[in-house]
Amino acid sequence: MCGIFAYLNFLTPKSRRDVIDILLKGLQRMEYRGYDSAGLAIDASNDKNDPHGEVILVRKSGKVKMLEDCVWSNTEMDMDMVYNIHCGIAHTRWATHGSPKDINSHPQRSNNANEFLVVHNGIITNYREIKEYLIRKGHQFESETDTEVIAKLVQHIHDRYPTLNFRQLVETVIQQLEGAFALAFKSSKFPGQLVASRRGSPLLVGIKSKSRLSTDHFPVYYSKAEAYIWRDDPTKRLSLAEEADARRYQSTTTADDTLELMTPSANDSITQSPAPASGMVERTASTTEIRPFDSKHWEAEYFVASDASAIIEHTKQVIFLEDDDVAWVNEGTLTIHRIKRGDQAPQTREVQSLNMELQQIMKGNFKTFMQKEIFEQPDSAVNTMRGRVLEDGRVVLGGIKDFAADIKRCRRLIFVACGTSYNSAIACRQIMEELTELPVVLELASDFLDRETPIFRDDVCFFISQSGETADTLNALRYCKPRGALLIGITNTVGSSICRESHCGVHVNAGPEIGVASTKAYTSQILALVMFALVMSEDRISMQARRKEIIDALKNLPDLIREVLELNDKVLDIAKHVYKERSMLIMGRGFNFATCLEGALKIKELSYMHCEGIMSGELKHGPLAMVDDSMTIIMIICRDNVYNKSLNALQQVIAREGSPIIIADSEVDEVDLAGMERVLRVPRTVDCVQNILSVIPLQLLSYHIAELNGRN
Repeated sequence: MCGIFAYLNFLTPKSRRDVIDILLKGLQRMEYRGYDSAGLAIDASNDKNDPHGEVILVRKSGKVKMLEDCVWSNTEMDMDMVYNIHCGIAHTRWATHGSPKDINSHPQRSNNANEFLVVHNGIITNYREIKEYLIRKGHQFESETDTEVIAKLVQHIHDRYPTLNFRQLVETVIQQLEGAFALAFKSSKFPGQLVASRRGSPLLVGIKSKSRLSTDHFPVYYSKAEAYIWRDDPTKRLSLAEEADARRYQSTTTADDTLELMTPSANDSITQSPAPASGMVERTASTTEIRPFDSKHWEAEYFVASDASAIIEHTKQVIFLEDDDVAWVNEGTLTIHRIKRGDQAPQTREVQSLNMELQQIMKGNFKTFMQKEIFEQPDSAVNTMRGRVLEDGRVVLGGIKDFAADIKRCRRLIFVACGTSYNSAIACRQIMEELTELPVVLELASDFLDRETPIFRDDVCFFISQSGETADTLNALRYCKPRGALLIGITNTVGSSICRESHCGVHVNAGPEIGVASTKAYTSQILALVMFALVMSEDRISMQARRKEIIDALKNLPDLIREVLELNDKVLDIAKHVYKERSMLIMGRGFNFATCLEGALKIKELSYMHCEGIMSGELKHGPLAMVDDSMTIIMIICRDNVYNKSLNALQQVIAREGSPIIIADSEVDEVDLAGMERVLRVPRTVDCVQNILSVIPLQLLSYHIAELNGRN
C-alpha cells in the first residue's frame, strides 16, 4: 500500500519550491494506493555558499494535502533557494507497525540531527532483534515502526566505520534485513547522493536528460573481496586457501552481540599494499563508472519510485531493479551494485521505455480510479483478446507458443496466486480441467510456501499477479524454479519480476490498474486463462463444438459488459438499503463460486464490512444457521449445469425467512424468482465467461457501499 518517491537533480538547477512540488506531485500520483500518513525530507540550508547541511524533515498523518499545507505554511524556508544538486525523498505510509501519527510516518531518521533518512515499503520481519541490538549499543527509538531500525543501523555502522561510502553502508545494512522491502536513502553526510535497494517489493529508477543515453544496458557491479590481509611479515603473501578466506566478509561483533554485522568490501580489484600499522584490512576506494551521458552534457535528473505512475510525467526511460540490487547516484552517475555473485540475476539492467501515457493514469470524468476501471472493462476485454481471438476462430497466444507441446505432456497444472488473482484461478479451474483434461491444483502462494509443497519436473506452474511483483507469488516462483517445473507468468505488467523470471507467459493487457481493489485485471485474467485452455485444446476433435461456443461468446463479450454496466443506477439503489449493514453473505456455485469469493473480497477491502462468499452447496453444512430476516444475502443464479441446485439453495434461504438480492442471467425463469423484489438481470452467455458478467454488479456494489460509508 505504501508509496516511495525520490528525486535527485544533478547540474539541473531547481529551486526549493520546484523540488518540493516534484516530490508532492509524485506522492499525489500514488494516492490511489491507500495510505494514512505522508512525509518528505529535503536539504535545510538557505546558504548559497553551503547549500547542503542539515535536513528538513516534514511528516504528517492524514492525506498528502495536509503535508502540502504544512510545507507551504513554513515561513522559515526560503522557497527561492536554488540547488544545482539536490536529493529529496518522500513517502506515503499505510500503517503496519505503529498507529498513523506524525512520529510513525516516513521518512524515518537515524537521530535528531537527521543524518540518515530512509523511506520504506514492506515489512522487516527481524526488526525486533535488530532493535534490541541497537538499544544495547545506546540508540534510542522514537517511533513504533520497523523502519526506524534501518535508519539507526546505517548510523551505527557509519559511526563504527566512517570511511565507508554511502553505497557500502546500505549494502551492509540490507544484509542484516529479513522480510520484504523497497528502500530509498538520503543523508546529510553524503549530500547530493541517493541510494535505493529492493527485495520482494517493486522499485524502479527513472532517468531524464536532454542528452541521449550512452548505453541502454547498465552493467551490474559486484562487491569484491577486501584488500589482501597480510601476515605479520608484509613481504609474504597468504596461501590460496587463506586468500579465499580473506575474501569472506569479516564479522565485527563482540562476544556479547547477538546480531552479526558484516563489513562490506570495496567494489574494486584487490590491491597489493603494505598492511596498515593497526593490522586492519586496507580498503580501496575507487569504483569503475560508466556515465549515462556524454562528457559534455552531465546534466541529469533521477527519479526513484515504487510505481511507474509517479514517474511517467517526467520520463519514460526507466530501469526496473532486481531483488538485492543497490542503485547509487553519486556525482550524477547511476551505478547498480550487487553484494555477491552466484545468483541468477542478469548481468545488466536494461533501460526500458514505459508504454503508459499520463492520461491513462488520470481519472478523467470519474470520481475515483476504481470507478474508472470498472467502466473500462469493455475496452480492457478487447485489449486482452486483441490479436489473440482471431476472426477465423483461431486463438493464438504467442507467449506460450514454443512451450505448448511441453505443457500438453505435463503431469498437472498448478495455479499459484494471492487474493483476487487466486479467485481468477478458481473461476477458470473448471474450464481448464474440461478442455485440457489435466488435473488442476489451486494454491494460495503463502500456504504453498508454508507447506513446502512437493513440485516435480513434469509440473506446469502458473503464477498469477496483476503487478507481477506480489511477494508471496514471486517467492513461490523462486521455490519452484530449481525444482525443474515449467513456469508460466500471468501478469499485467511488462518487465515485472514474474515476467522476467518465468519461462513463458501471457500478458493480460488490461492497461494500468491504479485502483488497489482489482477489477479490470480480474476479468482480464479470467479471459487470459480461458484463452490458454482454448489453445491447449485446439487439436482435440471432440472439443471443437465446445471451443466454437466459447470463442463466439468471447467475441460478443465487450458488448455484453456494456449492458451490465447500465445496471449501475439499480446497484446504487440497492447499496443505499444495505450500506449500514454489519455483515453480508454472497452465495453461488459452479463457475460462479469464484464470483462469490471475489465479490466478498471487494466489499471487505473497500467498505470494511464483513462479507463472506459461500458455496451454496455447503448451506446445509453450517452456513444456513446464519440466515434470517435481518441478514443481507446475495445469491447468484444462472441457467447453467447447476441451475436446479442453485434454486434449491434459494428455497433453503427463503425457508429461513431470508430475502436475498438476486443476480440472475436473462434466461432464468421469472416463475423461479417469484416473490424476489431485488433482482439484477445480466445478459446470458456461455457458462465459463458468465462469471465475468455476474461479478461486475458486485464490483459496482462494493464501490457504492464504500462511497456511501465515506471510505477512501
